[in-house]
Amino acid sequence: MEKFTAWMEKHFVPIAAKIGSQKHLVAIRDGFIGIMPITMAGAVATLLNVFFRDLPNNYLPDWHIAETFQWLIGINGNVWWGTLAMLAIAFAFSFGYHLAKAYDVNPLAGGLVALASFVTILAQSATFNYQLPDVAVDALNTLKSAGLDVALNDTKDAILLNNATGWGFLPYAWTNSGGLFSALIIGLVSVIIYAKLMIKKVTIKLPEQVPPAVSKAFAAIIPGTIAIYTAGIIQFLCTEFLGNGLPELINQYLQIPFQNLSQGLGAIIILVFAVQVFWFFGLHGPNVLAPILDGGYIPLLNDNTNIYNTAMAAGKSLNDVVDQMFVWTRGSFDAFVWMGGSGCTIALLIAIMIFSKRDDARAVAKLSLPMGCFNINEPVIFGLPIVLNPIYFIPWLITPVILATIAYLATASGLIPPVFITVPWVVPPVIYAILATGGSLMAGVIAAINLVVAVLCWIPFVIVANRMNNVEE
Repeated sequence: MEKFTAWMEKHFVPIAAKIGSQKHLVAIRDGFIGIMPITMAGAVATLLNVFFRDLPNNYLPDWHIAETFQWLIGINGNVWWGTLAMLAIAFAFSFGYHLAKAYDVNPLAGGLVALASFVTILAQSATFNYQLPDVAVDALNTLKSAGLDVALNDTKDAILLNNATGWGFLPYAWTNSGGLFSALIIGLVSVIIYAKLMIKKVTIKLPEQVPPAVSKAFAAIIPGTIAIYTAGIIQFLCTEFLGNGLPELINQYLQIPFQNLSQGLGAIIILVFAVQVFWFFGLHGPNVLAPILDGGYIPLLNDNTNIYNTAMAAGKSLNDVVDQMFVWTRGSFDAFVWMGGSGCTIALLIAIMIFSKRDDARAVAKLSLPMGCFNINEPVIFGLPIVLNPIYFIPWLITPVILATIAYLATASGLIPPVFITVPWVVPPVIYAILATGGSLMAGVIAAINLVVAVLCWIPFVIVANRMNNVEE
């Protein structure tokens, strides 16, 4: 074990540290962190509508709770539209800001360049069915004879103009989480162009007497213009020669394959295992793998949220759309696997409090347990410690894999709904799972079962630690 640890410290840890500090990956991580305020605002709006509209309609329909709080439901809908429905736009700015900051150029201009470049590649027109106002239904045949594509609506009391087109629209399919990949890629390209030109001083130079704010703004004009025009040219070429815009192509050839890959149990197990390995050597696993964890699975969580909200607005229930949702999202890790923090350390603390005879371990557990209830586990990781501790190496790696497998199978089989609501990471275990699944008590049961399983996994090694204490004495 000592030879293995020494080899990993020499060869693996330096590589992992470099990956964790790579500026483009750090910018992705910080970009997602930067949009947390609006992500949480949208999540709160969704969660409130679950409790004031969806759960009462399902379980207490005679109480008319939804009708009473219709004003609040409407406000929550507006908040969702301004947050989660526009998430890709917000991320484009946040990512561009942090990437420009990493290149040590004007970060505000970098964020604006990324945002403008993203909007540049979005379609500007839309095709839809439009209900003609103040047109009598008996005019249907006349309109048809004029060559218009018209038909009666479902209630036969109005005429619909089919395939109407209009200009000046932002496509909702790409402004929400569905456009995060596109925002990331075009933001990366445009900000790198902007930053490189800024570094090479391809800028407008003003006299020193000009205020710094004005000078910075003028310096960004040429690099920013070139970067945004690059995005526009790419979009034009894609549309003209490939038949689709850049977001559609990114979605078809990158986003969908990655999403399909991310939903396999094998991929989830590998990711969970990797996080645990990083932590064992003292590296913050979720931070090192944030480009995959956050960049890959947060969009899926937000997609699930959007599917749910769209269904509710159409008068449908969660059961009607659960098959359209992704089985595993970013919140699934926290709801069912990393309870109390990575490694499900709250289970370790419980096992120590019950079975440990070591005064040092019990002292650390007593101090760490209150924080562990809110998913803060650095005190136990570094205080017990778990880092580089061969006694806890096996359960540290294996326990989360077992928990992920149980939760994945429960979700994939339809026993519990997928996680579709963003919940603050400090919400205690079990409660987190219930809230993240829109109030599913069965999800809470699965989380509780996982907690018991984790305690059972940790117990033998806590007992072994007792024996190690006797040997040391």
